[in-house]
Amino acid sequence: MFIQTEATPNPATQKFLPGKVVMENGTAEFRSTEEAQASPLAARLFEIPGVTGVYFGYDFISVSKDNAEWQHLKPAILGSIMEHFMSGKPVMGDASILSEDADAGDEFFDAGDESIVLTIKELLDTRVRPAVAQDGGDITFRGFKDGKVYLNMKGSCSGCPSSTATLKHGVQNLLRHFVPEVQEVVAA
Repeated sequence: MFIQTEATPNPATQKFLPGKVVMENGTAEFRSTEEAQASPLAARLFEIPGVTGVYFGYDFISVSKDNAEWQHLKPAILGSIMEHFMSGKPVMGDASILSEDADAGDEFFDAGDESIVLTIKELLDTRVRPAVAQDGGDITFRGFKDGKVYLNMKGSCSGCPSSTATLKHGVQNLLRHFVPEVQEVVAA
């Protein structure tokens, strides 16, 4: 098994491509050892000293670190990913499925803004999310109120030094161009 690695705009996060589907549907993010218990693979990665976050996309795994050096972490991460896929164990535990739809119930917007929200979500799904997935992250809709769009930053986007620029100069400009009602984009 050959696992490719890619740097991301976030120096604390690396993207690992195992050459296999990681999450058939949705995504999953783990920010603690307790959360990682929902996934045999995430739990294994959190056993590596220095790992602080794990994010699963369709065909990639983003791993975030603390102050440890990548040159020391990468061999252990690559070994853990390889061992996991060779074992045939599932990525997620049987009783747990985490995805961007899991927090859909927490969305907020006025009923009268439903058509605006549908347009915002379509733009995010077709233009923004594919681009940030290439960098090992994800951006999902959280809410819309008083002209402000609230978005969740996940994976390598969470805590990335350039995420503010991505939101303000990329996503905000795109949404304002296509949806005049959008005045501002903020991280939720």
